[in-house]
Amino acid sequence: MDYSVIKGIKSPEDVKKLNKKEIEALCDEARSVIIETVSKNGGHLASNLGAVELTVALHRSFSTPKDAIIFDVGHQSYTHKLLTGRFNEFSTLRTKGGISGFMRPDESEHDAFVTGHSSNSISAAYGIYKAKRISGEEGTAVAVIGDGALTGGMAYEALNNAGSARSNFIIVLNDNKMSISRNVGALARSLTKMRNKPKYHKFKNAFSNFLIDIPFIGKKINSFIFYLKEGIKNIVYRNNVFTAMGFNYLGPVDGHNVEEMETLFNIAKTYTRPSVVHIITTKGKGYEYAESSPKSYHGVAPFDIEKGASFGGKECFSDVAGETLCSLAEKDKKIVAITAAMTSGTGLSKFAHDYKQNFFDVGIAEQHAVTFAAGLAKGGLKPFFVVYSSFLQRGYDQLVHDVAIAGLPVKLLIDRAGIVGEDGESHQGVFDVSYLTGIPGINVYSPCNYNELKAMIEQTADNDEFAAIRYPRGAQPENCKFDYSGKDFDVFGGNSKKAIVTYGRLSSFALETKEKLKDINVIKLNKIYPLSDELISSLKKFDEIHFFEESVKSGGIAEHIAGKLYESGFNNKFKIHAISDTFIPHMSVSEALNENGLSTESMIEWLSK
Repeated sequence: MDYSVIKGIKSPEDVKKLNKKEIEALCDEARSVIIETVSKNGGHLASNLGAVELTVALHRSFSTPKDAIIFDVGHQSYTHKLLTGRFNEFSTLRTKGGISGFMRPDESEHDAFVTGHSSNSISAAYGIYKAKRISGEEGTAVAVIGDGALTGGMAYEALNNAGSARSNFIIVLNDNKMSISRNVGALARSLTKMRNKPKYHKFKNAFSNFLIDIPFIGKKINSFIFYLKEGIKNIVYRNNVFTAMGFNYLGPVDGHNVEEMETLFNIAKTYTRPSVVHIITTKGKGYEYAESSPKSYHGVAPFDIEKGASFGGKECFSDVAGETLCSLAEKDKKIVAITAAMTSGTGLSKFAHDYKQNFFDVGIAEQHAVTFAAGLAKGGLKPFFVVYSSFLQRGYDQLVHDVAIAGLPVKLLIDRAGIVGEDGESHQGVFDVSYLTGIPGINVYSPCNYNELKAMIEQTADNDEFAAIRYPRGAQPENCKFDYSGKDFDVFGGNSKKAIVTYGRLSSFALETKEKLKDINVIKLNKIYPLSDELISSLKKFDEIHFFEESVKSGGIAEHIAGKLYESGFNNKFKIHAISDTFIPHMSVSEALNENGLSTESMIEWLSK
């Protein structure tokens, strides 16, 4: 495909100039370039393919950057990037130095807000909208949120706030799976068709103004008709959460018909109260493999377009975690597993199938998941909340208040701990060590390989501790296949006065460094917190210690150990190699490790000085 139409789009204003035939060609070209690029770079595919026409309609109805359009999560913003002057850069998507897979204001003025996590678009868009009103700025703000993201409680907090205001704030519900409100019968369909016509809304507003102008009784008549109409509408349509919260409800409408969506967006702009425009889309639209299996094609590695993506292959930490929980549940009916809308991503698909009564997908609701786990533990069960490191951040208060203070034996299996790569800043799992070790009573483990992960899950399942087991994305390092000792830490080496201290994935790099440099000891931490007196005593014997940590430096294990050593009178060399005060942008895992001085080569360089 020569991309003749999309090449001419230098800004969203160019999209407004296109005729119907050119719009159809633009959508076809956008899909093609997205499929082509993701097949090479990996990324979010099905969600982006489903939002092509929606994005075109938004940019024809609104004018960024004057109007702020915020895509919830942002994993459906690829078409937005193509329509806002980034076609020539699109081939660099998710690569080091290239454009991000999410919205980034530092990348383009058309990206109104940083995105990456779910359910925050309504809050952010409403805040931007109110700021414009208070400052007297032109423009509006639009939140584009999927039905999946509406499982997050933060979305309802924002709906509750925004629905009470007199404004023309607009929310677009991109519904690609779940029906929010079910219309009933032919009358409902007829009314929907009528209500979605501009002439109907123009007449309705004019008639309402006419009634209000009637002296003495006009406002009362208008109010009576309004409440009568709402009552009839609720009977026919059934009241939904949006109308109950004060929103106009427009739709549902075909999310792949640009003209129909434009009509509703323009109607919504005429209201003096907030609106929800409900559109129906097909996730994966335009690519047969993604349409037939949208969950599998949500996020994919590079693949062959003709053959489709491959989802089998090499075993990973997530698979081992899921298999171990299945093994435990087979023997112990008290074992339960919880996920926040990430069943397959966290390796729980088999558990969900084989142990339905003991499996809970709570939706994108990490706060609820943590407290729900606390309730399960209080009831005598053995809950494991399996969650990505960067998503667990959202449940911090619940970890402190609902689990730790109560002393409940909740177990956290923290997937994607450490650097995750191409998804960038919002998904790097480098903060959990710092925020978890500030919680009294928690025990934190960090396995290097599958054997250790399996043993640590089994070890913690039957005890009463509040425990977190953190492990990286992907497969175990090839040279880290030793058995779990069961100790808090292991020592490898002889009588050297120089040591590397580390844990998790970096342990394999440390052992490689030891093999090459010979005269070096490696202290591999298994239980990384709390720190044992035995560990501090062992470390005091060294003249030079290098601590390598795949976590932020501030509040990390290295800083905890440094403090303990200082208190014990240690005054020899102690060097911390960790992630400084910065966010890690999108690049491969190996590139990020090397750039942050955490690769084998970096260790050799430091220890050779």
